[in-house]
Amino acid sequence: MDMTEANTLREVEGTTVGIYVARETPSNDYSDVGVILEGVVVLHDLENVALAAAMLFGLMYGLNMNYPLKLRYTLEVIQKVIMELDASDLSRKAQHLKRKMQE
Repeated sequence: MDMTEANTLREVEGTTVGIYVARETPSNDYSDVGVILEGVVVLHDLENVALAAAMLFGLMYGLNMNYPLKLRYTLEVIQKVIMELDASDLSRKAQHLKRKMQE
């Protein structure tokens, strides 16, 4: 979406956890990829979205941050089941999904 600088700043400040992708025009590749934590851009100029995702989970794991409530189980499964970080401590929902994935 086309956003002015003021709109962009307001969206960043309202984001608890996120990855952003900035493009100069909709048709070209991204010009910037970064990570937002608690309304602050903590990493920018990353090479790609996959690296941004890995850095996001690394930061959340390293800083021992709680997941946002609406994304709790999604982020838990990605971090603990898919990325195998702290995989021994799973919620019941994540354990159930992991068993289903192994079948």
